[in-house]
Amino acid sequence: MGKPLVAIIGRPNVGKSMLFNKLTGQRTSIVEDTPGVTRDRIYGDCEWCGRTFRLVDTGGIEPGTGNDMLKFMRRQAEIGIELADAIIMVADVRTGVTAADQDVATMLRKSGKPVALAVNKCDSTGATNPDVYDFYCLGIGDLFETSAVHGHGTGDLLDWVLANIPEEEEDTEDEGRIKVAIVGKPNVGKSSLLNRILGEERVIVSDVAGTTRDAIDSNFENETGKYCFIDTAGMRRRSKVDDAIEKYSNMRSISAIDRADVCLILIDAQEGVTEQDTKIAGLVHEAGKAAIIVVNKWDAVEDKQTNTMRDQEQKIRSGLSYMLYAPVLFLSALTGSRVDKLFPMIQEVYAQNTSRITTGALNSLLADATARVQPPTDKGRRLKIYYMTQAGTKPPHFVIFCNDARLFHFSYQRYLENQIREVFGLQGTPVRITIRQKGDKEE
Repeated sequence: MGKPLVAIIGRPNVGKSMLFNKLTGQRTSIVEDTPGVTRDRIYGDCEWCGRTFRLVDTGGIEPGTGNDMLKFMRRQAEIGIELADAIIMVADVRTGVTAADQDVATMLRKSGKPVALAVNKCDSTGATNPDVYDFYCLGIGDLFETSAVHGHGTGDLLDWVLANIPEEEEDTEDEGRIKVAIVGKPNVGKSSLLNRILGEERVIVSDVAGTTRDAIDSNFENETGKYCFIDTAGMRRRSKVDDAIEKYSNMRSISAIDRADVCLILIDAQEGVTEQDTKIAGLVHEAGKAAIIVVNKWDAVEDKQTNTMRDQEQKIRSGLSYMLYAPVLFLSALTGSRVDKLFPMIQEVYAQNTSRITTGALNSLLADATARVQPPTDKGRRLKIYYMTQAGTKPPHFVIFCNDARLFHFSYQRYLENQIREVFGLQGTPVRITIRQKGDKEE
């Protein structure tokens, strides 16, 4: 059994995401005074009185809506209710009890789960706001006056949570789990791929670009290993990002790359490599992450010939020439074709990204490489390379000591990198090389 799960439920714009961020102690959910900002289920850990539980923030429920996106959000909230051990319903004291609040409360009472009512936006201290008492009409007896902005009342609310969730059993679930970020421009099928992997409607899938706005974590386990998949918002060009929410989403996607071990760079098979694809791949490369180039929507490519896949791969390699180390996988998230090939690839590139090579093996390679191609000279002075050692991993980082760093031409550095890759593999990971000259201290 994993951590107990508590769902935050309510109609749009009552402060669910603000309360989620306050309880988890970090800005995991985007907060904006716009209904519908949170569209998927967002998870985070909350610790109180020495106990830890999982908190899930859901999209606002509009019970009688005909809007397709709001229907999606309602479905996501319903899944959150089904999975939860306890539920916090959030209402807004400023607007009072609405018909939507009554519908949500009816839905929660039918769930049979323990429910607390957090009457939010009670930002002033002192006597209880008399408007709070109106909310007893919702039929939820465990009522708490809260302020997500200032934290008022959250301690009592958390005490209620601990009294209504099962005791957490020892959980070693996160040990050995590989964090995999799914990145790409909008509408390339990131959420579809995640849903295909998980085998459930975990995130909203829509043809409307920008449906996913938060970076969403989903744990998954199969015979190949344990994974935490992070579905990110599609990153647009800066000139296309014209509202505050999308700017936050882009920042969240970049943050997801930073905390990932492996990045799946999704490319639309019908469009090929675009300028935005090169920028996103560049972020992954500069962050030093293991990477796989995933060409999605392969099923939609018409008139496939014997060499169509090979020709397409050559075009992708040309467009992403600085990532020749990254393997390319063609698949279809819609049909599930070749999706199973992802997992061995993830394991392989992660192993290469975290691999260590002994100093003896590196210097044996260095001796062979310098004998095959002599180090460069400048004005009669020859570059002398003393030795090479590995300084770190994620990505593999090598330090080469020489007599004069100014003589170490970039082309010779590239030659040595290619030799390292030829001998030791390092597929799917960038390599960092630092040049130090005699007299520099080794760190």
